[in-house]
Amino acid sequence: MEALTRMSRLGAPEVAITLGLDVASALNQGARERQEDALVTAFPQGVETGFAVLSDGMGGHAAGDIASRLIVTEMFAELTLRDPSDEADVPSLLRHSVDVANECLRSQIDTNPSTSGMGGTVVATMVDRDKLHWISVGDSLLYLYRAGALLRLNEDHSMAPQIDMMAKQGLIDEAAAAEHPQRNCLTSALIGEQIPAIDCPDDATPLTAGDIVLVASDGLQYLPEDQIEDLLGRVAGGDSKSIADALVGGVMALADPEQDNISLVVMKVTGDAQPVELPKPNDVAPARALLQACARVLQPVRGFSSSRSRPNERSSEA
Repeated sequence: MEALTRMSRLGAPEVAITLGLDVASALNQGARERQEDALVTAFPQGVETGFAVLSDGMGGHAAGDIASRLIVTEMFAELTLRDPSDEADVPSLLRHSVDVANECLRSQIDTNPSTSGMGGTVVATMVDRDKLHWISVGDSLLYLYRAGALLRLNEDHSMAPQIDMMAKQGLIDEAAAAEHPQRNCLTSALIGEQIPAIDCPDDATPLTAGDIVLVASDGLQYLPEDQIEDLLGRVAGGDSKSIADALVGGVMALADPEQDNISLVVMKVTGDAQPVELPKPNDVAPARALLQACARVLQPVRGFSSSRSRPNERSSEA
C-alpha cells in the first residue's frame, strides 16, 4: 500500500509509514445441511492491490450452493483478467463483473431448468493502496471497524430495514419486528434477471493503519452488531486469522439449532515505520517523485496464515 514520509521537528531522518494488509477468510456450515456460501480472495504478496468476493446462495431456492460458486468464480475471473487503467475505472469494473456473473446464472438456468429460482447475494471489495472500492447486492455484510466503532458500509437489500422502520414508527413492536417472517426476504439479488438494486459508490473509502474491513454472509448476524463490535474490540490487536476465528467462534458459541452458514473475510490494515535517507539539499526531488521512490524501496507488508489464499488462488470451495 502507499508509503508516506514524515519529518520530525528536530531534523531527524524522515520516516516512511508503509500500509499493508493482513488477510484471512473462514467458512462454517453452521447447522445447515449444506454449505451455500462461497468466497474467494486474491492478495498476492508484494502487490499493492487485491480483492475479495463473497456470495451467499439464496436459502430455500434450487441450487443455491451452485449459484454462489458461479458468482464468485465468474467475478474472480473478471477481476483477475481485467486491470483498470486508473482508480476511476474500478467501480465500472466491479459493476461489469456483477453483470457477467448475473448473465452466467441466466445461462445456467436456461441450460438446466431444474435450477430455476437459484440466485445469490454478493459483496466484492478491491483494495488499491490506501483505498477501498466495493460493490454489494443483497443482504451480505460489509463492515469497517475503526477506533473501536463498527460501521456498516453497504445497504441491506432485504425487508429488514423496512420492518425496523415500522417498529420505530410504532406500527409493530420490536419483538415482532425481530421475528417477522419476511425479515430476510431479499429485495435485490443476482438471479439471472434484471438486478433491482446495486450498491457501488463511485468514491473510494480511505483506509488507515488499524482499520479492519469485514466482509461476511448474514450468518454472522446471529450475533447482534453491538456484540460484534465488542468482540472486535477484544481481538483487534491480533492477526487476521485470530480475528476470523474469534468471530466464527462467537457465533458457534450460541449453539443456535437454526444457525445459517457463516462465511467471512477479514482484512486488517497494518502499519510499519522505517527511516528513509533524504536527498541532499541541492538535489531535492519533487514530493511525488520522493513518494514513488519510497514506495519502491519499502514494499508493503502482507501477512498470510495457513487458512488464507496463496497468490491468485481461491480460498474456498468455489
